[in-house]
Amino acid sequence: MKLGFFTMPVHPKERNYTETLKEDREAFILADKLGYAEAFCGEHLTDLCENIPNSMMFVGSLMDATKEIKLGTSVANLPFSHPVVVATNAAMLDHLLEGRLILGFGAGILRSDAEALELLEHDRGAMFVESLDQVIKLWTGAAPYDVKGKFWNISTAKTLWPEMGVGVMVKPYQLPHPPIMGTVTDPNSQGVVALGRRGFIPATAPYLHANWVKNHWALYEKGAAEAGRKADRSIWRVARSIFVAEDDKVADAYGRSDADSPYRFYMRQLSTKLARARKMGAFKRNDAMADADVTVDYIMRDIVIAGSPNKVADAILALHEATGGFGTLLYCGKNWTDPALGRKSMALMAEKVMPAVNDALRTKNAAE
Repeated sequence: MKLGFFTMPVHPKERNYTETLKEDREAFILADKLGYAEAFCGEHLTDLCENIPNSMMFVGSLMDATKEIKLGTSVANLPFSHPVVVATNAAMLDHLLEGRLILGFGAGILRSDAEALELLEHDRGAMFVESLDQVIKLWTGAAPYDVKGKFWNISTAKTLWPEMGVGVMVKPYQLPHPPIMGTVTDPNSQGVVALGRRGFIPATAPYLHANWVKNHWALYEKGAAEAGRKADRSIWRVARSIFVAEDDKVADAYGRSDADSPYRFYMRQLSTKLARARKMGAFKRNDAMADADVTVDYIMRDIVIAGSPNKVADAILALHEATGGFGTLLYCGKNWTDPALGRKSMALMAEKVMPAVNDALRTKNAAE
């Protein structure tokens, strides 16, 4: 099992913006030094807590500060930019990173982002599908393109001047294009079926209850089978909210119970937003559970993994067994309320937890 890093991120809105961006970059740089395989960030335009408005720009800022780690967007919101801008910017970023880019794309779920862009009443799901198809056509096609759709039409036929390179868009470093990923949040998402049909990477959200995680692979396999594809579990990313400390009491306090725990803050933010949208299903252990029972205390007990390295390793192995297996565990970054504890948790995850997990998986596989 590989280890990756994901952050939305989520910081208290009162924090200094410059400092939170520095902290977010530091977490990615630390992940690279610790040997994490990949790292992703989200983006929102109108959220002071989720402070990155452009995930591609943020990833680009890490180009020379990281050496080995693959960097990704999770997700870049396609309805909010023209497909030509997305395709050319992503292609350039792929070259700057010399193939270390993974592109997560989404439809843009924050309604205030959509309102600010005068897209609140638009069918952003349909815009997402069309934009993604058009971006891929621009990467794999040739000028003058002549790509037509409901929301965007793209052509350089009137101005094409191939001898001068005019009217021609750049191709990505990775051909035909960088790996494409979709993040899945709902327990019974049909979006993951579509990912399976296309052969794109599925990534399970960090706040989905463990009881539902296995559903995502079943749905992904369904989509793959419909398209005549064989689904490969090694591409599946599963994100979890994890805090590791040498001492279980410290881990429980910082990762769950303390009033100032950044994990409590994170889950309180998410659950409050999702409650307003009436989308609490991801947190529930089953369909019969009432929304009123999805309290922050319940979420901290049932969804957050916190403990000493051995305890955390056991929880990850239990999740691996319950789901049938996945290729990459994404450690979900939180606000560094205590920077030393935040850094130490990432280090323990890489240096103690994952070696124990992989030793156990190798022993199990050898015995089978």
